[in-house]
Amino acid sequence: MNYLIKGARPYGGDPADILIKNGRIAAIGESLSSTSAEVVDAAGLIALPGLVDLHTHLREPGREDAETVETGSRAAALGGFTAVHAMANTDPVADTAGVVEQVWRLGQEAGLVDVVPVGAVTVGLRGERLAELGAMADSAARVRVFSDDGSCVSDPALMRRALEYVKAFDGVVAQHAEEPRLTAGAQMHEGNRSARLGLTGWPAAAEEAIIARDVLLAGHVGARLHVCHVSTAGSVEILRWAKGRGVQVTAEVTPHHLLLTDACAESYDPVFKVNPPLRTDDDVAALRAGLADGTIDAVATDHAPHAVEDKESEWAQARPGMLGLEQALSVVVETMVETGLLDWQGVADRMSVRPAVIGRLEGHGRPLAPGEPANLLLLDATTRAIVDPATLASRSRNSPYAGRELPGRVVATFLRGVPTVLDGKATK
Repeated sequence: MNYLIKGARPYGGDPADILIKNGRIAAIGESLSSTSAEVVDAAGLIALPGLVDLHTHLREPGREDAETVETGSRAAALGGFTAVHAMANTDPVADTAGVVEQVWRLGQEAGLVDVVPVGAVTVGLRGERLAELGAMADSAARVRVFSDDGSCVSDPALMRRALEYVKAFDGVVAQHAEEPRLTAGAQMHEGNRSARLGLTGWPAAAEEAIIARDVLLAGHVGARLHVCHVSTAGSVEILRWAKGRGVQVTAEVTPHHLLLTDACAESYDPVFKVNPPLRTDDDVAALRAGLADGTIDAVATDHAPHAVEDKESEWAQARPGMLGLEQALSVVVETMVETGLLDWQGVADRMSVRPAVIGRLEGHGRPLAPGEPANLLLLDATTRAIVDPATLASRSRNSPYAGRELPGRVVATFLRGVPTVLDGKATK
């Protein structure tokens, strides 16, 4: 099926028609016509390249009660994503070619977004010996991002070997920056509020110390390092320093760290428990500034669905993590676009172009231009809606945005010219 999108505003600019043929953008211009194309009325809608998420937890295999590749893919498509990187902390762990290929094939079967497996850095995420990095890279899944997310590769010698190993196939190690000896029993950001609430603090230095160490290691071996879910002002400064020295380091920030602060913990509602924790107003301001000036390269959701019994409990026992795929773009609109920190080109750069480059994805993050794959979304930026977790596509309901009014609604998502979302609803 061919499609003629009428009246969209590419990157928020002047209205134009977009003709899609055989999975690619055939033409962009005024008053286009086609007798063989289905017309999509996009008057007033903003057209952007399909979003790419570097950090998604799809839970399958092992915790299908919380999420599956199919339900997570549907949530991603509804959020405007055309590709997601599925993290390795499944059960069994994605530390072999067999497991990453299983996840990759499940993504192909769902057919809603491109599911790109992330391979574990160490066997079983235990931080003791390297996993089958080369075998995963050579598998059908063609893994290029490796992470023990949820656990830090805290051994510096092991981290160095991982960085050296992935150079052979232009891979990247994505580090969960947390010095575990500084965060034992941690429940929230360490500060005056944690002391007053009686919750063990997670100090900013625990993140910053690992980032400082790893950028030095990456610079020493000449390898690519990616820092997951940056959350502190100090981390932004370290990244800025490292980039100034030519270190091949990239970083991501989550939507929830751009919007929410540790004040949310005042409620003791475990929906706000996350790792790394929500930080201070000053940290949020620094993260927004770092994303705006490019020190932070990408927005990544860290979409972390949890079954009810793992989340709705006392704060100390609750699992950390939040849903993020369906509201990610809306949060970026509120925190970065409506504040004037990013324009629509900037949003496309941080949520599509740079993530695709970091993940070495072909066909994603490409400009809206003739000849390019038709991976794109249409956004109604004029609407605002209250988030209702009961209506989300995820199997889980642990959304930190429940009851909050957010701007923007993804009206359509196209994956290689095929609509996975139309009129705001998944097509599968």
